Amino acid sequence: MHTIYLDSECAGIYHVPMSMSSLSRRDATEAARTAVKCGLTFLAAASLLIVSCSKPPSYPAPQRSGADIVIETSSLELEVPKFYTYRFQGKNVNFFVIKMQDTILSFLDACGSCYPYKQGYRCEGNEVICRYCNTRFPVGKLEKGLGNCYPIRIEGRRENGKYLIPAATLESSGNKF
Repeated sequence: MHTIYLDSECAGIYHVPMSMSSLSRRDATEAARTAVKCGLTFLAAASLLIVSCSKPPSYPAPQRSGADIVIETSSLELEVPKFYTYRFQGKNVNFFVIKMQDTILSFLDACGSCYPYKQGYRCEGNEVICRYCNTRFPVGKLEKGLGNCYPIRIEGRRENGKYLIPAATLESSGNKF
């Protein structure tokens, strides 16, 4: 006969040979139930962690005026990406805008090679980094657009202290999200 013991942290199950007289059937059943509960709790926690880590981030919604998405240029810091989420037909289309020395650039929060994984980019220091493959791009070189995992450039224009992106451009990019 074997007796089942559980450690106090549900980290392991121990089988110890013993006679049936030292362990009641009720104790063995309770130990088995505890083991199942610990296993199910672990699976639920692991599933939640996987789902929460794979969900793409959501950012503040940009303003819209007519056919354009409107970004106030005064809200942009020099060479610091500012991320936004444009909601269209139930999809979140993420993008970011960067104010450079002489221009403003905008990119989808996706690239041509890693977009199926829907992870986007994160910003550390003066680099944007793909959340999926960890490829790093210095902010100052984003304008050149070289590389395999590179943020997809979207066109915009400056007008009266604002940076305007046609909403149709973001709407047609929904397949990347």
